[in-house]
Amino acid sequence: MKNKFCIGLIVLLGLLAPIVSRGQASTPVDLPPSNSEYLLLDKGLQYRITKSINSMYNFDFPTAEHDFTVIMYQYPYHPLPDFLMALGYWWRIEVDVTNTRYDNIFLQYLDRANAKAEKLLDQNPKNKEAAFFLAAGYGFQGRLHSERKSWTKAAFAAKNALKYMELSRGEEEFNPELLLGDALFNYFSVWIPEEYPLMRPVMALFPKGNKQLGLQQLETVASNAFYTRVEAQYFLFRLYGSLENRPYDALRISEYLHGKFPNNPYFHRSYARHLYTVGRWTESVRESLEILERIDAKQAGYESNSGRYAAFYIAEYNSRIGNRAEAKKYYLKTMAYGEESESQESGYYLHSLIQLGKMETEAKNKAQARKYFDLVKKYAKRKHPAHKEARDFIKKNKL
Repeated sequence: MKNKFCIGLIVLLGLLAPIVSRGQASTPVDLPPSNSEYLLLDKGLQYRITKSINSMYNFDFPTAEHDFTVIMYQYPYHPLPDFLMALGYWWRIEVDVTNTRYDNIFLQYLDRANAKAEKLLDQNPKNKEAAFFLAAGYGFQGRLHSERKSWTKAAFAAKNALKYMELSRGEEEFNPELLLGDALFNYFSVWIPEEYPLMRPVMALFPKGNKQLGLQQLETVASNAFYTRVEAQYFLFRLYGSLENRPYDALRISEYLHGKFPNNPYFHRSYARHLYTVGRWTESVRESLEILERIDAKQAGYESNSGRYAAFYIAEYNSRIGNRAEAKKYYLKTMAYGEESESQESGYYLHSLIQLGKMETEAKNKAQARKYFDLVKKYAKRKHPAHKEARDFIKKNKL
């Protein structure tokens, strides 16, 4: 899993709070009647916005945002519509986290949601729903700041997320939503010291977690929550696929998510990846070819980062069946997509360079082969297996 330690530490600090203050605090906020009920628990509203939320996860952002704007008009005092707008921009970011074009508008919507939640909390300090949104808002701010390596801002968001997460407890009907934060804490508070022993003194300051309980809680949220269901499923297939060595469980979830949201490029490429991992290569190639077609058609959300994944699976399959020409074609595509997305340090990019170098060596094009291996040495850290393989191959073949 890319940046596993960073993600784990953020979760531990409370940055991945249940659902999911920069100059926006002055946004006009209308206050609700003091006796209003929690909007999150309004089953009628849940029914009305199910289609909107599904549209968002399916990357039909115009439909989703139109509906969220209507909710914003109906409930001008409430943080929910602003938070949902922010969530839509988060998924635009998630497809390629190196792309910063949506950062500002994402943070602006979170700031608006936080400002409204703070107004609600000022009116009623026991408002669990307001604390719920503040925990979530600061949580997502922390996720972005950590991706941007803005550690001071991430730490500030963590502190606030933890504070409001504690305030949001105590409302039993929120439990399926709140359980996501507990689940992630339980898992990563154990995983971090296992993988990074130097962190053990720090971890001793936190309550003891339980990885298996964390996974069970994620399954519960994935089955029973409304607002956090898809987010729980997202974390489950990442954990099962990368950390828990449960590839068939990862495939089960990613297959469901791709089936439900067929135009979500993140779920699409994850499904192709998990098909490849379990050896269902022809199906992985089918999905990968579709991803490349959607990129060529400029379908929303399909871009070079997804192309790098898809081209690699096709290249590997053709290499396995001995179709050298097609394998070379798609290794070159992997390389091109990797450079377009500035992912030259990724494993897929480096492995493609090695395979291209070997192909050119077999074709007696030693000068070209050496160029590929030199690129591996340029982009891979010296301790990376690809760097060692490139050095050994150059020495053995006198390139």
